[in-house]
Amino acid sequence: MVIQNLFLQGFRNYENFQCDFSSGVNLIVGQNAQGKTNLLEAICYLSRGAAFRTRKEAELIYFGADFAELSAVVRSYGREQTLRAVLFASRRPRQLFLSGVKKSSREDMDGVLHTVLFCPEDLMVLKKGAAERRKLLDDALCQLRPKYARALEEYKRLLAQKSAALRDRIDHPKMLELLPDYNERMAQTGAILITTRAKYLRHLAELAAAHHAAFSGGSERLRLNYQTVSTVTEPTAPALEVYAQLKEHQQSHYRAEVESMQCLSGPHKDDFEAALNDLPMKAFASQGQTRTAAISLKLAERDLFETDTGELPVLLLDDVLSELDPGRQDFVLNRIRNGQVFITCCEQDKVTDIGKTIHIQQGRLV
Repeated sequence: MVIQNLFLQGFRNYENFQCDFSSGVNLIVGQNAQGKTNLLEAICYLSRGAAFRTRKEAELIYFGADFAELSAVVRSYGREQTLRAVLFASRRPRQLFLSGVKKSSREDMDGVLHTVLFCPEDLMVLKKGAAERRKLLDDALCQLRPKYARALEEYKRLLAQKSAALRDRIDHPKMLELLPDYNERMAQTGAILITTRAKYLRHLAELAAAHHAAFSGGSERLRLNYQTVSTVTEPTAPALEVYAQLKEHQQSHYRAEVESMQCLSGPHKDDFEAALNDLPMKAFASQGQTRTAAISLKLAERDLFETDTGELPVLLLDDVLSELDPGRQDFVLNRIRNGQVFITCCEQDKVTDIGKTIHIQQGRLV
């Protein structure tokens, strides 16, 4: 997959911007707060239909502007197509277009552009809480599996509704009558989430272990293990089997949920454990080991996209190389010579001179 060019109007700090890109490495250079990351966010938005730094679309619009427009010409699967999004400062819903044809939903544009994003926050994803690790899986699977994306959206909606019913049970006791219906549908959608995540993680773990072994010269073994509710004995089992085990967990936690007024059963608290040489990374890994493992995960994610879709996704590296020593920088750069890559950095001389260099200053192409 290759982004041939990008046009922005009224997006973030870009009043007007247009640039053609290399099909290889694109090095985006500029001082802090000039708009380098905003370019990656625009690409991500066209790819995923959402920004990675905010959920409020109003924050994506240039200060004082009524709307923002994003457009990119993408070549994938032997076809050249145009992705376009128009966002409005008012409550007017966004408009999405594929090659000039207006689309009713983001799902109608799936598969045209896939991206793998790596930002500084990801360097410590294995040390943070479970929510960050679930997001790592969900972001990838929502691009690869439209059915998964729909199940995740429905599960989040049901979780919010069930949580509200539990919180309001004292003032509105009849709300508890809705719990069986919520539990039934949450077990069905939850089983899809668990089995899909667990199978994806199994493949991700194999590839990430290979990348990490190369990083460490074969001295470290990276292992990933999916963790879900206690009644699910094998998360990669068929969804129907996981559904039955989720129902069992719901029933055993019914009284505890009512008393605590919280939803305690389901995949919304799932996690995966990362270990090096069989020692949990949370407790024993150094900062360098954690960063290396996190990079290995993203490189593995890129590999899986290629295996699954037949094309390499566009790789977005936001100020990540500056966090690494020169040896690790060179290792990463040697691993990303194929496919299209966007790298942001403050100082060009700190990064190997490869591909096209794009200088950004105050939201403008210099």
